[in-house]
Amino acid sequence: MTHAIDFKKIALETISVEQHAIDVLVNQIDERFDQACEIILQCQGRVVVTGMGKSGHIGRKMAATFASTGTPSFFMHPGEAGHGDLGMLVRGDVLIAISNSGKSDEIMMLMPLIKHLEVPLITISRDDKGPMPQNADIALTLGDSNEACPLGLAPTSSTTATLVLGDALAVALLEARGFTADDFARSHPAGALGKRLLLHVKHLMHTQQELPKVSPDTPMNQVLYEISNKRLGLTTIVDENDHLLGIFTDGDLRRLIDKQQGFDVNLPVRQVMVEHPATISQEARAVEALQKLNEKKINQFVVVDDQNKVIGVISMHDLIQAGVS
Repeated sequence: MTHAIDFKKIALETISVEQHAIDVLVNQIDERFDQACEIILQCQGRVVVTGMGKSGHIGRKMAATFASTGTPSFFMHPGEAGHGDLGMLVRGDVLIAISNSGKSDEIMMLMPLIKHLEVPLITISRDDKGPMPQNADIALTLGDSNEACPLGLAPTSSTTATLVLGDALAVALLEARGFTADDFARSHPAGALGKRLLLHVKHLMHTQQELPKVSPDTPMNQVLYEISNKRLGLTTIVDENDHLLGIFTDGDLRRLIDKQQGFDVNLPVRQVMVEHPATISQEARAVEALQKLNEKKINQFVVVDDQNKVIGVISMHDLIQAGVS
């Protein structure tokens, strides 16, 4: 009969060991980190990241984070590099090589050509004793800490610390480049993130022939036709120069009927329109429009220019249908 295993206890111990590895890493951040950032910032080519095994998996993530935050980067498998893929690396690039021991045979085999290309080499390893950091322009170190694996064999704490160091480099470079949310959006056009950052009101609003508009003297029977025909649940009321005077919605219609027990179909809309309706700029992000609609508990915004001229209407339905959240 097997003894009971306290999984929660093991989990907490693992987290504690890996937290300690990050604490050790903190003391390794010195002028070498500054120098590594400067080398990357001056790079005229790409940042090529390489590593074998688990270090390679971390390297792939590191390269992806660099690439998405303004530092052109890709991952090069060191084993494949020895069989032709080293052609990916050219003068003007920077190479980041990861090996906890600092002794990766696959990476050391590439060293003569790396030197020949005069590519700056930044290594990430436990210490600076191995042949890789000894051949590096900048040798970043993780410090000496135990792996969370009880056998001390599976890369755990070391890969966590490497991942954190890679993120620290990416964030430092991001800030140095003045990388903005709009820059981030351009490298993330797909999915919810891209929609949150890239979509603006002007991309989704109803304009021109789809835009419901009537004059303030329009009788209610024609107002109702405009609301029904344009299918946006409202109409804008504008003057002769398209300046916004008010709106009238299907909700206003229901409230009018309840209040007056019917109404005169020849009544001019100016007498019942809602003045000073909520408006938004066409340059506002779609996610901002959705947030403000929820805050105001309304279903539509009238889109106006800086002269208060009506140029569109955007609704909650438009935003949800576009996948904005």
